[in-house]
Amino acid sequence: MNATPRAHRRATRITAAAALSALLVAGCSSKAEDSKGKEGAGGIKGGPGVTDTTIRIGSLTDLTGPYATLGESITNAQKMWADEVNADGGICDRKIEITVKDHGYDVQKAVAAYSEVAPDSVALSQVIGSPVVAALLDDIKKDQILTYPQAWSASLLGIEPVQVTGTTYDVDMIAGVDFLTRAKGIKKGDKVGHVYFEGDYGANALEGSKWAAAKAGLEIVEQKIKPTDQDLSAQVAALQKAKVKAVLISAGPVQTASLVGVAASRGLKVPVVSNIPGYSPQLMASEAAPALEGMLNMISAAPAVNADIPGVREMVEKYQKAYPKAAVDTGVLSGYNTAQLLGLALEKACENGSLAREDVVKAHRELTDADTGLGTPQNFGNVKRPAAVENYVLKPSKDALGGAEIVEEARVAPGVEDYLKEKGRA
Repeated sequence: MNATPRAHRRATRITAAAALSALLVAGCSSKAEDSKGKEGAGGIKGGPGVTDTTIRIGSLTDLTGPYATLGESITNAQKMWADEVNADGGICDRKIEITVKDHGYDVQKAVAAYSEVAPDSVALSQVIGSPVVAALLDDIKKDQILTYPQAWSASLLGIEPVQVTGTTYDVDMIAGVDFLTRAKGIKKGDKVGHVYFEGDYGANALEGSKWAAAKAGLEIVEQKIKPTDQDLSAQVAALQKAKVKAVLISAGPVQTASLVGVAASRGLKVPVVSNIPGYSPQLMASEAAPALEGMLNMISAAPAVNADIPGVREMVEKYQKAYPKAAVDTGVLSGYNTAQLLGLALEKACENGSLAREDVVKAHRELTDADTGLGTPQNFGNVKRPAAVENYVLKPSKDALGGAEIVEEARVAPGVEDYLKEKGRA
C-alpha cells in the first residue's frame, strides 16, 4: 500500500461516480443504508456511523485526568486532520465528524461514554488508557468497531478490530536494554532496576526487560508501583541498596520525575530509560528538569516532534497555525498519525465498496505498508504481530520543540525477532 491519501481520494471519487452512474441507469435507489448494511450514496454499503453525507468517528479521551495533556494534544491533532480532510472533499464523498467524550481516566465513565458514542460511530480514533481499553474489549470485539488504543500492551495484539500502532511495551524495553549495553556501559553481571506500574502496561514492559536481560547476562531488580504512587523515595532506596547500574521505568511522567529527581539527589546517578508514556515535556518546567536532561532516555516508536522529517515538519507548522497557544508534543504526532492511518483504512474500505464496520476492519488489515510520512511504515496485515518493531531513542531537552530530541534514529534491536517468534507473535 504505497498510494498517497490524496491519490486514494481521487480513485475513490472515480469509483464512486462510476458506481452511481450504473445505479442510475438501472433505476436503483441511492437511499442511505440502515444499520444492517444496505447500499447508500454512490453504491457504498454503510452501517453505524455512516450516512450519505457523513462518516462519524468516536473518540474516548482523557481531558481532565492524569493524561489530560496527552488527551488534549491527540484530540486537537485529530480534529485538525478531520478539518483538512473535509476541506479536501472528505472521504468517500462524505464529511468526517468526530464525537469526543472525556472519561477522565475513569473506567466507569469510559464504559458509559462508549455506550453513548459507539452506536453511531464507524471507528474509534483514540481510546486512552490500558485499564479503559481492557474494560471495553468485549464490546469492541462484539461490535467489530476498528479501535486505536493509546496503549501499547502486547495483550492487545491478536484482536482483529483493535490496532496497537507502532511497537509494544515489551519490544520497547528490549530496545532499552540494548541501548544500555551498547551506549551506557552496562555489562554482563550488572544489576538493572525496573520500576513499573502494576497492570498490563508494567507487566508487558517487564516481560521484555527480563527477556533481554537474560540474554545479556543482566539481573533485573523489580520495583512494582501503583499509578497513585507519586513519591518514589522508597523505590530509589531499594535500588540503591541493590547497587543497580541503571534503571528502567515503565510508569507515568510524575513517577519518572520523582524517580530521577530523588535518585540524583541521593547520588544514584545512573542511566534511566523509560517507555515513552513515562515522559512529558511539561517535566522540563519541574525541579527535576536538570536531572532528567542528564540521566533520562526514552524509547519511542515515533520520532521527536522536532525531527528533520518533511512530514513531521509540515504537521508541526499546521498544528502551530491551528492551535497557536497549545504545546506541540508527542501526543500531537501520535494523534495525527493515528487519524491518518484511520483515513487510509476508510479510503481503502470505500474503494472496496463498503464502509460497514467489519469491512473497515478488513480494509485496515489489507494495509501492509502504511506510511504517513511521520516515522516508520507500519504493517497491519498480521494481527498477532506489532505493527512496527523499530525504535528511536530520545532524550529530554528544555530547548527542543516538544521537550525532546532524537539520540538515535529508528532501528530494530537485536533479538526482537527471536523474541516475537518465542511468543508466537512473528
